[in-house]
Amino acid sequence: MGLQRSTMAMLLLMMFTLSSALDMSIISYDEGHPDKSKSSWRTDDEVMVMYEEWLVKHGKAYNGLGEKERRFKIFKGNLRFIDEHNADESHSFKVGLNRFADLTNDEYRAMYLGTKKSSNKVSKKSNRYAPRVGEELPASIDWREKGAVVPVKDQGSCGSCWAFSTIGAVEGINQIVTGDLISLSEQELVDCDTSYNEGCNGGLMDYAFEFIIKNGGIDTEEDYPYTGHDGRCDSYRQVDCKGNKDGVSSGKDMIANYRFIFPFLMSCFLHLQKSAKVVTIDSYEDVPQNNEGALKKALANQPVSVAIEAGGRAFQLYASGIFNGICGTQLDHGVVAVGYGTENGKDYWIVRNSWGNQWGEEGYIRMERNLANTATGKCGIAIEASYPIKNGQNPPNPGPSPPSPIKPPTVCDNYYSCPESNTCCCVYEYYGYCFAWGCCPLEAATCCDDHYSCCPHDYPICNLNEGTCLMSKGNPMAVKALRRTPAMPFWAHGSVGVKNNA
Repeated sequence: MGLQRSTMAMLLLMMFTLSSALDMSIISYDEGHPDKSKSSWRTDDEVMVMYEEWLVKHGKAYNGLGEKERRFKIFKGNLRFIDEHNADESHSFKVGLNRFADLTNDEYRAMYLGTKKSSNKVSKKSNRYAPRVGEELPASIDWREKGAVVPVKDQGSCGSCWAFSTIGAVEGINQIVTGDLISLSEQELVDCDTSYNEGCNGGLMDYAFEFIIKNGGIDTEEDYPYTGHDGRCDSYRQVDCKGNKDGVSSGKDMIANYRFIFPFLMSCFLHLQKSAKVVTIDSYEDVPQNNEGALKKALANQPVSVAIEAGGRAFQLYASGIFNGICGTQLDHGVVAVGYGTENGKDYWIVRNSWGNQWGEEGYIRMERNLANTATGKCGIAIEASYPIKNGQNPPNPGPSPPSPIKPPTVCDNYYSCPESNTCCCVYEYYGYCFAWGCCPLEAATCCDDHYSCCPHDYPICNLNEGTCLMSKGNPMAVKALRRTPAMPFWAHGSVGVKNNA
């Protein structure tokens, strides 16, 4: 019995020693072989080098005190996420340091997503593209290869994705029907389609199709260019005396004093022409809802406007591959589907985004297709798809219309004015009266108290110490303040010193 107890004690001692050795070997392996998927191998100096290179590549600069350091922390967190994601071989796509790498996910969603879900939207149901038993569709299609897709555009930080989705589908069907690929104007939708849509604050593609029909067509990108912010609907495109689309202000070098302003305006007046309705559509319809087969059939015939949920961090930082990341069906982003295909047995949709060609696969994302156990498709792509209908050629361009009164300059007082769409800001004030004026190159701008700078209406808080404009007090989102330019002498005469309201 004593021998058995001694043997048992020896066995327990050996097991404990072996267990301790194993534990020690695991600890020493972790210390000697860090898990790269957790970014523990990157030092702050290495990340800073990557950060500085990224800043140069994307032309980023921060004006606020401490903002660069704060953005570095966000960048570092996103880099950690990227390393961990790309080390996981279960993903069929990669993420990377794209233009959104210095934004938190909340900031990204607030600035770049803009499709609105409307409870009172009238559905334009149609079985045009409902799948039929026995019909054969192409195994793959890419409307880029067929010349029906213009180069990728960039919506900027305006939530106008709905306009880019709409225009992309209209550009596509116009090329298919007429043979002409024409880049059309998203800005006309942002400025003028305001009955239900809300410009940079979001909208819906079906409402935009409805606007184009009622408007009698849509203008070209060249004639009505994109500005990236809400503007006043301009049914007349003004051409200056040199043929540029810059309006009166582009001729300010010709206006040394008020004696020249009247003949200058009159000469430009002769070049005034009505905004053209270059491309028309006849109607629009919705793809049968929650049916990837119907969406495939629609895409076999034309590019299609689709809404997706794009608010996830993986979507924000998407770089390449077939996206199979986590996403739901809270539709918050409008894009245009331009094809479908299969790679290594994995089906995908080809989707054109509106975030420039440095996001994703040169501005595109491939999203997995034919998902099991769901009817909505990846990120809800099959929920709210729609397409324009075009039955024939576009009407002839009517050319210049009879002259209409041009929009006048912004009048500061009886002696001075600013170019159209500018804000008059007082430069020299005495007892509530302004004796000298400056021009801020934005409508409804905030005139800062330094009498030198000004801020956009959506960044109305002047931070004079940093030379920036804030969305609200304490808000980290800032843009650089604008400089005022001297107001031009006006042609009217009157008493000096007008009561200052600026």
